[in-house]
Amino acid sequence: MLKDGFILYNLQCFAYFLNHFRCVFFHGNRRYVANECFVIYYEKLCIKEVARALLDEKTEEGFLKLSFDDTNVARNLFGPHDENIKYLKKYFDIRASIRGNHLTIIGNKKDIEDTNRVISELYGIVKKGSVISPSDIDHAVRYVSHTHGEKEGLHKDQIYILPSKKSITPKSKNQKTYIDAIETHDMVIGIGPAGTGKTYLAMAMALSAYFKKEVSRIVLTRPAIEAGEKLGYLPGTMYEKVNPYLRPLYDALYDMVDMERASRLMERGVIEIAPLAFMRGRTLNDAFVILDEAQNTASEQMKMFLTRLGFSSKTVITGDITQIDLQDKKTSGLVEIQTILKGIKGIRFVYFSEKDVVRHPLVQKIIKAYEMRKPAPEDGKNAERKG
Repeated sequence: MLKDGFILYNLQCFAYFLNHFRCVFFHGNRRYVANECFVIYYEKLCIKEVARALLDEKTEEGFLKLSFDDTNVARNLFGPHDENIKYLKKYFDIRASIRGNHLTIIGNKKDIEDTNRVISELYGIVKKGSVISPSDIDHAVRYVSHTHGEKEGLHKDQIYILPSKKSITPKSKNQKTYIDAIETHDMVIGIGPAGTGKTYLAMAMALSAYFKKEVSRIVLTRPAIEAGEKLGYLPGTMYEKVNPYLRPLYDALYDMVDMERASRLMERGVIEIAPLAFMRGRTLNDAFVILDEAQNTASEQMKMFLTRLGFSSKTVITGDITQIDLQDKKTSGLVEIQTILKGIKGIRFVYFSEKDVVRHPLVQKIIKAYEMRKPAPEDGKNAERKG
């Protein structure tokens, strides 16, 4: 056994060791090197039996072997008929062999390293009781490709919603940054395209905070006028008029908490969903407040909302500055606060891009195509970079 809990598997070949982790092995006529970059630690992956990673110095091709002590974890990690491991071949030029709880991966150095990191991310998710889907693999690969050298994984920041026993995992580096920012700041502004999880993750953090008794209520709001529609011309009562605008907030809520429990919480006033205009004159103490679609708030509305924050409260503001429905786009409160609130302690801006989109893969390409077609805006984030 080597130091730090690294366990060498039975190699069926002889070996001699060079300086700490660097080991040279001869198997047949081939010379292999086990290097520090391939060492997998028991403490990191929580795997009882950690295996070998050998590299042929001439061809740069090597193999990595992992063993798992928990059969159910291994089965869930590999997927039905080993579909999850087969799916990894879509991204990496590897060959894989599975025997029971043992996984052997053969390929070049970089592909083995990246595959190992993806498996580490997926292992952390499976260990917490979640089932892996192809989209989880997609997100893990994307995360690994953009975070080379970083030790913290996505599964470290899972959001737990206690009554439903549901856990929500960030799907990208920026989503992870967003969650961390909400944990540590009283006000967080998330800006980016649709489908990047801004509202969904904010809702998850709000519910988690409530069930952990960190706040006593949740307030969800968004502007009620979009795309040039005027409420006065719409049929029905005021609540019937604004309800369609609030539907995305209901959808996110019902996805995390069953409808019966959510209805009870709303009846008791624990969860309040209302248009932004209804916030005027109020002070929101001991609350988790979410303003969605903030790009459609006028400057005066944004100022009104920002000053609602009371004691022991947390605020998350989300929006997409490329989808402003106001007649004068320059008056958007979300665009304006990027300059006004910049540098204030306790406030954090988190920016998302098309790489963070967690909808159909085509959505990423569509957003990127639109961004390439439009000229860069002269205000907001881009203007700051120029100036």
